[in-house]
Amino acid sequence: MRSTWGVSNREGRMKQRQVKPAMLIEPGVIAQLARDSSIEMNVQDVPDLAASRELLPAGKKVYVSHLPKQTWQQTLHACRKVREAGFDPVPHVPVRLLTSERELDDLLKGAVSESGVQEVLLIAGDYPKAAGPYPAVADVLKQGKLTQHGLGRISLAGHPEGHPKVSLTEIRRAEHEKAQLAQDAGLQTTFLTQFFFEAQPFLDWSNDLRANGVQARLVAGLAGPASIATLFRYAVRCGVGPSIRALGARPSSLVKLIGDHGPERVIRDLASTTHNESFNGIHLFCFGGFLRTCAWLKRVSDGNFKLDDQRGFVV
Repeated sequence: MRSTWGVSNREGRMKQRQVKPAMLIEPGVIAQLARDSSIEMNVQDVPDLAASRELLPAGKKVYVSHLPKQTWQQTLHACRKVREAGFDPVPHVPVRLLTSERELDDLLKGAVSESGVQEVLLIAGDYPKAAGPYPAVADVLKQGKLTQHGLGRISLAGHPEGHPKVSLTEIRRAEHEKAQLAQDAGLQTTFLTQFFFEAQPFLDWSNDLRANGVQARLVAGLAGPASIATLFRYAVRCGVGPSIRALGARPSSLVKLIGDHGPERVIRDLASTTHNESFNGIHLFCFGGFLRTCAWLKRVSDGNFKLDDQRGFVV
């Protein structure tokens, strides 16, 4: 099918509306997005990995987040347990926490040789100053350390709605620089975005990257099922952009703030536009609800849901 890379946002939205009537294929696309998705856990979720094997397919990509005060050894231990459970571990590496080149070498060596890691997610990390020689992800990529230690894949952070502490111009410049450095290094590259609650900013961002020649995989980071209060708390902490308004758009009373909110609506919007070929999949952030999100993914992957009349679906 013809791609819409490089067309104007207005034209892109028109094309998306044109495929809305083709709802017969939409449930299958939604289920496939769930089957192909990645998921995130933290080191506190390690005891739940055994149970997750009943819910997730072997080989599922599982990102291991880096919590405040977490040690690199805790990260490596969690990755090793993820690999032993039959999944593909991808550790978060906030480069501003690295105190030296040697620490980077030791971390990558341990990740590959001891924990079976084949891919890392490099992020700068929301820290005001670098603890060592790496204030930016590009500083690590320029050294060629990943390929030296046998890594062939990399994930990088994407920010469709910008960042609260960095100008949008700088964010976009850094995204293009990282994409080029990773490509030059021969790394299979994925941009994994900050989570959002409306599809259009992500689609505009992905179309713009494609129009500017970025060929990396583009993956939509989404919030897994959680209470709206929890999502608001994480959204504010993580600097989610204007799409946060979607969280408060539907509840009509404070009582609903303790209810659940899932990614159904935004996934359905994305499913209706996958013909654009501008993005490559979805990723679920769990916010402490790892097994709950695994169970949700299992049901959607198996097709155990129904489309509703609110542009979403019921699991």
